[in-house]
Amino acid sequence: MESNVEFLPLNRADMAARGWESCDFIFVSADAYVDHPSFATALISRVLESAGYRVGIIPQPDWKNPASYTVLGRPRLGFLVGAGNMDSMVANYTAAKKPRSDDAYSPGGKAGSRPDRATLKYVEGIRAAWKDVPVIAGGIEASLRRFAHYDYWSDTVRRSILLDSKADILVYGMGEAPILEIARRLAAGEKITAIRNVRGTCVRFHGEGPAAGFVRLPDYEAVKGTDPASLRAYAEHFMLQKYNADPETGQILAELNDGGRWVIQNPPAFPLKTAELDRIYELPFTRRAHPQYGPRGLPAPGIPALTETSFSLVSSRGCFGGCSFCAITFHQGRAVSSRSAESLCREAATLAALPGFKGYIHDVGGPTANFYGPGCKKQERGAFCPRRECLFPEPCPELRPDHGPYLKALAGLRKKVPGTISGAGPIKKIFIRSGIRFDFLEMDKRHGQEFLETLCKYHVSGQLKVAPEHVSAPVLVAMGKSGAAVYEKFRQDYAEVNRRLGLKQYLIPYFISSHPGSRLEDAVELALYMKKSGFVPDQVQDFYPTPGTLATVMYRTGLDPRTMEPIYVPRGEREKKLQRALLQFNHPENRRLVAEALREAGREDLIGRL
Repeated sequence: MESNVEFLPLNRADMAARGWESCDFIFVSADAYVDHPSFATALISRVLESAGYRVGIIPQPDWKNPASYTVLGRPRLGFLVGAGNMDSMVANYTAAKKPRSDDAYSPGGKAGSRPDRATLKYVEGIRAAWKDVPVIAGGIEASLRRFAHYDYWSDTVRRSILLDSKADILVYGMGEAPILEIARRLAAGEKITAIRNVRGTCVRFHGEGPAAGFVRLPDYEAVKGTDPASLRAYAEHFMLQKYNADPETGQILAELNDGGRWVIQNPPAFPLKTAELDRIYELPFTRRAHPQYGPRGLPAPGIPALTETSFSLVSSRGCFGGCSFCAITFHQGRAVSSRSAESLCREAATLAALPGFKGYIHDVGGPTANFYGPGCKKQERGAFCPRRECLFPEPCPELRPDHGPYLKALAGLRKKVPGTISGAGPIKKIFIRSGIRFDFLEMDKRHGQEFLETLCKYHVSGQLKVAPEHVSAPVLVAMGKSGAAVYEKFRQDYAEVNRRLGLKQYLIPYFISSHPGSRLEDAVELALYMKKSGFVPDQVQDFYPTPGTLATVMYRTGLDPRTMEPIYVPRGEREKKLQRALLQFNHPENRRLVAEALREAGREDLIGRL
């Protein structure tokens, strides 16, 4: 069997080529192995490697065969388990609960290489093959399912994935610091059962209950039902987690499950500082898919998800946007940390030297591109306000809308990387394709206009995608988003800047259909706005209730957890079809549904006009 020492080992031949008899850790992942810092498996594995640990990877094992977990032998310290860059159920099913026909994180984009509830399946397989080896679960699936959680696909509240999987430790959030501490303690001879107090981890406990000094969540038995008391308890359960998500003030959380089993969550890990992020993202990633997936591991015919990320730069982590339907704040946290401009320039030069580079850097961003660096003094410490949002319902007076640092970083990329923009070298254009928070941009009276002009002049290619999500006030409140007037102001500013620059560039807004809070009349209002603005989307995203979001709690409970007041929730395929049809009112195939929706909304006057 041929070995490849550029990549981390996938087989015994790879281990032998490195002179290894065993691995310290083996990472079992539901994604194909792509050695790029945007892929969690590679990121955590390279971080461990940089600390001196021997790490092997088992990507997408045959979960039905315990022998699949033995290809690298027994690890000295433990197994790491992750479901990949997406929750496995989201990866496998659409919002309509239909199986997906493709998988961007699998070879050739073909579906079927990851199991449903991958974390559970993999830990079960490891336990069957190696009964007494420590198992540490992490990644977005484990992170967002760390306590009792509503599972849309089964329409039930499931137990913590830590209990159902029987992993020893669950790492939640961004895992570099927690996994390094766990590794250090295991290497020092500490038993996995004794490692109980690492920030950013959850552990199991059995008995009468933990010692004092914790916040007790409502018990699993109290939140799993569908009666009004259980639904309210579930909403309170989520808000207690939200109130304790700040690394600086967050308390230990404890949740009791049946049989006297407790899930204990230690306070969150602090976000990494700039120097730490720089070091991690400049580790020796090949930035390619493993050669077993195709020639030189290039994006095609290998792993489709690599197409965009292969030549992109991650500039920041965290998001203080506070959108109700997004789980990023529950996973990465609200305190934004960023890389240095110098580190981004060094990585850009690295990208330009890669095989297959055609002169374009596809993105310089993060969860929200123009959230580059801490938004306030508290965020500089890695902390944030646990009981108020930064931008909603009104911007916090402590928030500092300043695009200056991001502008400097972009200017550095344009000027300091050889050949950038001028055409004299390998880099022709640098795009920004991560989301832009236009409300944050409009707040910046010092650099906002300069940023918008810079964006249009240098970093957009014909279209800029933004996410107003809706225009109806009740829906925007449910979403935790700014009012429609802010988007309309940005739309006009964007058009004016492009007119002044002599550029034909368009705004492509994203809208969500059937979000909690949206009635048919709200969908009608959005349709009328689209008709007035002259934009009707080719595709509409139905609201998808995924673990870890405030909106999913609304969907489950019919309550707004922020107020405990009832909120309307569109349910059933018929209503979803009607709202979706209104958002695509000009499609001929939607004519009957649009008329039906208008009659039901009491707007027969619009039949024939939409």
